[in-house]
Amino acid sequence: METLTPAEVAAVLGVSPNRVRQLLREYKLMAVPGSGNSRIPADFLQDGAVLKHLPGLITVLRDGGFSDEEAFAWLFRADDSLPGTPVQALRSDRHGEATRRAQALAF
Repeated sequence: METLTPAEVAAVLGVSPNRVRQLLREYKLMAVPGSGNSRIPADFLQDGAVLKHLPGLITVLRDGGFSDEEAFAWLFRADDSLPGTPVQALRSDRHGEATRRAQALAF
């Protein structure tokens, strides 16, 4: 998995590194657990923006009782019913399918 620093993400998004840190605090983006918010998956970005439905999916997972680590792992776990990973579903505009899976997993 390719990861980027907040400064690199800021350059891609055309914003300041402080704005990237704010996106992380607001759960509009996630960093690799254990990286201290210093490594952000490049797959969370597409066409110079945060994946359109990523913030909503993160919210569904958090509201469903997932910890940050569990949510992150789920986003990158292969799911034969999608097919692929939830992040791949978001990148290929199949966000509805990924969101339904997340809602079904809520506990």
